[in-house]
Formats: sequence, C-alpha cells, structure tokens
Amino acid sequence: MKTSSRVLMVVAALSLGLLFLFPMWKIYLKAPQYPEGLEMHIWVNKISGNTESSLQNFNILNHYIGMEPIHAESFKELTIMPYLVIGFIVTGVLVAFIGRRRLVLAWSALLMLGGAVGLLDFYLWLEKFGTNLSPTAPIKVPGMTYVPPLLGSKTLLNFDALSLPGWGSLGVFLAVVISLLIYFLTPKMAKPQEILRPKPTLV
Repeated sequence: MKTSSRVLMVVAALSLGLLFLFPMWKIYLKAPQYPEGLEMHIWVNKISGNTESSLQNFNILNHYIGMEPIHAESFKELTIMPYLVIGFIVTGVLVAFIGRRRLVLAWSALLMLGGAVGLLDFYLWLEKFGTNLSPTAPIKVPGMTYVPPLLGSKTLLNFDALSLPGWGSLGVFLAVVISLLIYFLTPKMAKPQEILRPKPTLV
C-alpha cells in the first residue's frame, strides 16, 4: 500500500477512540413527571445520563412500571467492550504497517461483524428490560410491555422514547468507511510469477 493509504488506515483505527470520548448510543425519554426530558447515555464502558440524577430518575420510572433497575455493573459487555475496541485499534495500526490489502478488508469485515453483534446485543438488552416486568409493579397494564426502540421514536403509555446513535458511533462508521475506501481504491499487487513472466512480443 502507498504511504497515504497506510496513514489513512491509522486514522481509521484511531477513529475508534471516539468511543471512549463520547457515548455510542443515547436514549431520550419525555414524561409528564419530567417535561424537560431525561437522557441515558450508553458508553463503551459505562452508563450515565445528561445530569447526575438522570439515571436515578430512569430507575424511579422503571420501578413504577416494573422494569429492573439499570446499573452498569449488570452488564458484562461494558467490561469486555473496551478491550475489544483497544484490540481493533492496535490491530488496525498493525495492518497499516504491514500494508496488505487483504488484511484491510479482513479488519473492516470483523469490525462490521462486531458492530452487528453489538446492535443485536443492545436489542436483546432492550427486550429483556422491557418485557421482564415485576408482577408487583405499582403500575400494571395487562399485555403492556415497555421496550424502547432500537432506533427512532416510540410512545409507551404516556412516555415518549427516542433512541439514536451517539457521537461515539461515528468512530465506528468512519473506521469502516475509511478502511473500505482504502481496500477498493488500492490497486492489487501483481503476483511474483506475473512480474517474472516475459511479456509476449509481436513478430
């Protein structure tokens, strides 16, 4: 690969560092009790809110409708994902130094697979918390579940929920796009036997 492609590959790998600087997903909730709205920020290694009391207020609402309280300690993924991200960053930089076109594609494919698995895990997480309701909840509506949307908006009783990617997810998007551009725009290297093979001459 050319030097410019190697530099871009390093940029692609380092783009994943945005996951440590910004949330990778956000859930917004608007309820009559909180007209200003609540925000839950899901990071690669923690769960927080836009204020110190936001996560506590989320759990207060969850208590009334029978959902489990949300704590970062409940999710093993949040202890594993930081190491996976660091692994992708390190291997991405190594791929840049090795300069093999096929390794760029393999790295990008694994990153996309990891992103897909992460989204599936997030969906199952929402399903678990939104459907496994306590039978002793103060507010019970027969047949009602409270699964927030994976992406987009949804009305749950008198709650309006909105789920969107955070700025951290931009790092994954940039890493995939840049690495794929490198792969498709980098010309294939000729095989050794093709280089040594004499060109046919016209008689």
